Amino acid sequence: MGLAVSFGTVRIPVGDAWAIVAHAVTRGGFEPWWSAAREAIVLDSRLPRAVTAAVVGAALALAGAVAQAVTRNPLADPYLLGVSSGAGFGVVLVMVLGVGAGALGAFTIPAAAFIGAMIPMFLALAIGGRYPQPTAIILVGVALAQVFSALITFTLLVLANENQLSVVLHWLAGGLGGARWSTTLFPALTLVIVGTAVLLAAHRMDLLKTGDDGAGALGMNVRRFRVVHLLGVSLLAGAAVSVAGGIGFIGLLIPHLAGYIVGTRAVRLFPVAMLVGAIALVGADVLARSTLSNTEVPVGVVTALVGAPIFVWMLYRQYRKAEQ
Repeated sequence: MGLAVSFGTVRIPVGDAWAIVAHAVTRGGFEPWWSAAREAIVLDSRLPRAVTAAVVGAALALAGAVAQAVTRNPLADPYLLGVSSGAGFGVVLVMVLGVGAGALGAFTIPAAAFIGAMIPMFLALAIGGRYPQPTAIILVGVALAQVFSALITFTLLVLANENQLSVVLHWLAGGLGGARWSTTLFPALTLVIVGTAVLLAAHRMDLLKTGDDGAGALGMNVRRFRVVHLLGVSLLAGAAVSVAGGIGFIGLLIPHLAGYIVGTRAVRLFPVAMLVGAIALVGADVLARSTLSNTEVPVGVVTALVGAPIFVWMLYRQYRKAEQ
């Protein structure tokens, strides 16, 4: 976290960054030696951005771990439910209609993204949840993701001007440049509430490894358990997407990395996935704003460029091990 606050266009020594934070926490317990400009950079920009990155990374990683566990599909990802495409369509609508302009934009765009993310999720659960196979929900989600992606493209081509097109495309690529304390509160509360509920039920998650029939024989209402947890997945992913845009590979890759560290038991896997996800996205955000001196790379681009090769390597190792 100290490196995340230190690195950027204006380099601030790590010791100074921690001192600025400590000074704010202790309410002026010692005499500052830094400039007011540096204090504003740390407290009003970089610290809320780093905290938001940690919250979003933890939420996406937990969402991915739960999605993979309840569907018994190692390639399951929260975005397969259409969350990202639905959120993007919500943002496109408010941008094109002008609802997100001015002072309301800080609240309207995240709200529209969250509502848009929930629509395909509810449709996927309503349609696919009627079937006993867990893959039905994923297949419906994939189809809905394509529908909302097509709606985004159609809206941008027909209704958006050049300025709106640039803003929306940057948002869809994923970024934390607009993170503020006010925008961090909602995903943080969602992570605390949903994360606590998921962790309390984690000991029952491993029953699904015996199959639906086996878990049902042990007293689990498999269908209700799966639908409730996929609802939690979509709430986590929707809250994350609402403030950070489309950030891929965190929900897909991090659960596998956490599994390499502590194994696949949900009680250990879920909290470690949250921790690794938070660290990974904070690190990706540091790279995103430090790689180029004159511009900022969308953090979604960084996670894709770094995450894709790692994931391919992990799959290669897994298949090689299975062949031996």
